[in-house]
Amino acid sequence: MIEITGVSHRYGKSKILSDISLTIQDSGITALIGPNGAGKSTLLSLMARLQPLQTGSISFDGQSVAQTPTRELAKTLAILRQDNALSSRMSLRDLVGFGRYPHHKGRPTAKDHKAVDEALDYFDLQDMADRFIDEVSGGQKQRALVAMAFCQETKYLLLDEPLNNLDMYYARSLMKRLREIADARQRSFVIVLHDINYAGAYANEIIALKNGGLAIHGTPHDVLETQALKSLYSMEITVTQHEGQLVALHHL
Repeated sequence: MIEITGVSHRYGKSKILSDISLTIQDSGITALIGPNGAGKSTLLSLMARLQPLQTGSISFDGQSVAQTPTRELAKTLAILRQDNALSSRMSLRDLVGFGRYPHHKGRPTAKDHKAVDEALDYFDLQDMADRFIDEVSGGQKQRALVAMAFCQETKYLLLDEPLNNLDMYYARSLMKRLREIADARQRSFVIVLHDINYAGAYANEIIALKNGGLAIHGTPHDVLETQALKSLYSMEITVTQHEGQLVALHHL
């Protein structure tokens, strides 16, 4: 369980987050949505201790993000950021292998190599595992970054816009795979998504932020609703159903 209590954050005089309090249950996918500038990436970075908390508290299964040693926290949660500085002459296998560092501390074992191979297979990267980063597409690199986070074998994975650079086929494939991992392996994902239809199709619950505050926290049926979406995005969005699945026609 992730518990966030009274979290606010500022950059200088600009208020980014304002008194965020919520609880995220175990084993599933939680989508973090909202307009640009709502504070989604900032909240995710605070959860991962990429930035220090200014006010409030965040804990994972009772482990305080502010107080738990980094090596211990790295065995509990993994983070995929939007901005990743990578060497162009690193192979995808080496990139995915970085996810094992909290376990082997620079001395990989047969177990670590097996975990890397499994992650490469899981995300359809085995055939290009020995290519360098500058020899693959942006979408292939993005899948390798997700595989690296998965390879860390943490209960919690925090993914900031993992669908970036992915075409329709691989975006859907990735969300299906994350859903499968959440169900079969009891992993918990918190994912920043811009496409609310992916959130509605694959998430157990959705957290919507607006202007740094918590706007909605509920099931996809609570959020994919005409008035709720109008309030969140300040635009008319028609919501319909296709074979029982809610679909927001935001592009029309």
